[in-house]
Amino acid sequence: MANHKLLIWSLTVALGGFLFGLDVAVISGAEQTIQQLWHLSDGMHGLAISIALYGTVVGAAFGGYFADLLGRKKSLFWVGLFFFISAVGSALSQDVYTFMIFRLMGGFSIGASSVISPLYISEIAPPKKRGFLVALFQFNIVFGILVAYVSNYFFQRIISGDNDWRWMLGIVGIPSLIFTFLTTLISESPRWLVNKKGDSEKALQVLRQIDPAIADTTLANIIKSKNEAGTKKAVAFFSAKYRTPIMLAFLLAFFNQASGINAIIYYAPRVFEMTGLGKSAALLSSTGIGVVNLVFTMVGLSLIDRFGRRALMYIGSVGYIISLGLISFAFYRESFDGMTFFVFAFIAAHAIGQGAVIWVFIGEIFPNEVRASGQSFGGLTHWVFAAIVANVFPIVANKFGGGPIFLVFTILMVFQLLYVRFLMPETKGIALEDMHVGH
Repeated sequence: MANHKLLIWSLTVALGGFLFGLDVAVISGAEQTIQQLWHLSDGMHGLAISIALYGTVVGAAFGGYFADLLGRKKSLFWVGLFFFISAVGSALSQDVYTFMIFRLMGGFSIGASSVISPLYISEIAPPKKRGFLVALFQFNIVFGILVAYVSNYFFQRIISGDNDWRWMLGIVGIPSLIFTFLTTLISESPRWLVNKKGDSEKALQVLRQIDPAIADTTLANIIKSKNEAGTKKAVAFFSAKYRTPIMLAFLLAFFNQASGINAIIYYAPRVFEMTGLGKSAALLSSTGIGVVNLVFTMVGLSLIDRFGRRALMYIGSVGYIISLGLISFAFYRESFDGMTFFVFAFIAAHAIGQGAVIWVFIGEIFPNEVRASGQSFGGLTHWVFAAIVANVFPIVANKFGGGPIFLVFTILMVFQLLYVRFLMPETKGIALEDMHVGH
């Protein structure tokens, strides 16, 4: 990419995704030890592990508000700081209630980063590169997940006693501090400067750093869009005017979690142990999930601006249906010879489809005046269902086993395929000011 500043800013903000993925996945290596250490019931254990996801709901709900109030840059600084406090506090916790408080704080950061980071990148990226640059956030999520699985595996092997989980969780503090510092070096979003601060001069300075050849034209389009919105009567976010993008964002975020992806990410070692693998082998297989996720996310990044969002969603949906169906069938037969491959195929389908598309698509379909609110709504929907899935999975898994659970996920992915076919528009290569979804 010719413009190095654009790439550097995008990569810096996308590191919020690395913290997101790292914080989400490190708990998979610690959750069973924590249950035994504090003698937790299945219900309390599910709450302790999923509490971060309830924090993400709050973080996603208010992330857009603070992004508009403080600006994208300052909001990202506070996200990094909260990540650091959460990591250190969780690692040092001496009881489950203190642990849950700090994990809840980490959840705030995850939810807010899932809103603010893609929002910022979508607002600085040119249309032809927007899919790739915003998807860097997802790449960093899966890279963080991979690092979490690898570090969990090694801490489990090199730290003796029952304190390996503390190192697993505490390690998140180091990249959190690095991210917090790096956010001070980026510039503010030019669209926020125009639409929320009315500072066209500062916005032009930023746009000239991104791409001087089109800076004046881009600014003129942003101002024109703002003026057109200002001549119309202000409309509430939940109104008929925004009904179509709201519906599209809700369904995409719902289907993301209806696939069962967070059940696999949060409970990967447990899922593999359900098939008869020992703890160490299960952790190693979980590391394989991280590798597959990373590789196929890179494939998704390379294709999203070439073939578009819908093409990747078709590939992912079909891959979901096949892999989840095979996982369910294996549990029903109690024959797990190909289980590791089936799970890897499921992760590949997610990475190339929903994983690559979700944050890009939700950041594109809302107009400038409500983009932060739209990103918050999409993130909120995603995290509400993520929390529900993570909370109930260990309870349902113990009661019914894997067969029925993964069969339900399979059926829901058939409905996602229908969503892509009949409802989802293509957004590739369209300038944000020219995006008129549902108009």
